[in-house]
Amino acid sequence: MEESAKIFIVEDEKHIARFIQINLEKAGFKTAIEHNGRRAYERIIQEKYDLVLLDVMLPEMDGMEICKKVREISDVPIIMLTARDEIKDKVEGLELGANDYMIKPFASEELLARIKGIIKRRREVRRQEENHFIIGDMILYPDRYEVKVGGEPVELTHKEYELLIYLVENKNHVLSRDQILQQVWGYDYFGNTNVVDVYISYLRTKIDDRFGKKYIHTTRGVGYVVRD
Repeated sequence: MEESAKIFIVEDEKHIARFIQINLEKAGFKTAIEHNGRRAYERIIQEKYDLVLLDVMLPEMDGMEICKKVREISDVPIIMLTARDEIKDKVEGLELGANDYMIKPFASEELLARIKGIIKRRREVRRQEENHFIIGDMILYPDRYEVKVGGEPVELTHKEYELLIYLVENKNHVLSRDQILQQVWGYDYFGNTNVVDVYISYLRTKIDDRFGKKYIHTTRGVGYVVRD
């Protein structure tokens, strides 16, 4: 876990806030504390935190209202903290957009484990999202084998995706059928040599035809190319 992660502790009981802060800082996190609900909301939208520990019962603005308002403008991870072990409270908090919910009193080890898990998953998603290709309205996420055009997901087979990625990685460069065959199907492929044309047709049906925009172009006598 990276030590630079900053946790915002929103808790009106000062001794609890301090106890949490000590344990988090021992684990290598940076921390900030706020005891007032309204000020906490203002700080969440103005400052940058990796995760918010949000008590439900707070002066001036309770945790549920804060969670609801924050979710309108931010996806910062939120763990709700409450002394009330009521199913309806848990459901309400999660439906408002909280990532997790913990009942007081809780073990500091469990709180640390949940914080680390949420931050790890969030950073992994961000890492995958950063590794992407954009061609017009089309976005490809290689690590997740996902394609979206205009925000809509496109279902591709594994081989269709490999072909599309190869074309996109070499955008604006015409690739011959032999080049595509060797890179996507392998040097030892002995099947039908028209397989490239067949799969290009599949991609055009699922992407070009469906969305009414031409991404894959043919250069006669040479091969295929994806252009911006």
